[in-house]
Amino acid sequence: MSLFAKIFGGGGGKGGKGPSPQEAIQKLRETEEMLTKKQEFLEKKIEQELQIAKKNGTKNKRVSVSSAALQALKRKKRYEKQLTQIDGTLSTIEFQREALENANTNTEVLKNMGFAAKAMKSAHENMDIDKVDDLMQDITEQQELAQEISDAISKPVGFGEEFDEDELLAELDELEQEELDKNLLEIGGPENVPLPNVPSTSLPSRPARKEEDEDDMEDLQRWAMEAM
Repeated sequence: MSLFAKIFGGGGGKGGKGPSPQEAIQKLRETEEMLTKKQEFLEKKIEQELQIAKKNGTKNKRVSVSSAALQALKRKKRYEKQLTQIDGTLSTIEFQREALENANTNTEVLKNMGFAAKAMKSAHENMDIDKVDDLMQDITEQQELAQEISDAISKPVGFGEEFDEDELLAELDELEQEELDKNLLEIGGPENVPLPNVPSTSLPSRPARKEEDEDDMEDLQRWAMEAM
């Protein structure tokens, strides 16, 4: 007999089917609720018996009254014992319920994982790993071919690759030098600037040096005669 059948009395013989985890969890919750209500009832009874004991034990000193207080205390002790038992039972039931909930969760998880595994197997049923490898190889080859075509299209054809770069640089230097010479000529002024005409008359001749010296001597002698 299964554990569920032992607890809840089910089974109906060897061929009987035990309760499901959901049913067992529901039964345990109902039992918890019943014991909680019983717990609340006992707590109220304990308070009542305590009040009776205080009332009859502190103000009245007669034997009958004191006996009533003692009886109340005895009932209080019995209620407290029952309350302790219920606390232990609730702890056991709570532990069992949590174990069942975890087992039920694990069962659902495994069931869903098995369902997913079957779905994956069905999806891969018509797939062949060799065909997948061939397909991936074809895709890789086509990508490489497409890259080669793109490179060939983007590569310049017949636009300067047949010329020597050194010759082009030399020609560029010559062009720059010609431009520099042209700028220097423009700064110096135009070449065909009209010049003034040469005078037709001859320049006056300069007196000889000897005549100038003779005039100076005559002036010096005249000055000396006047001074005497």
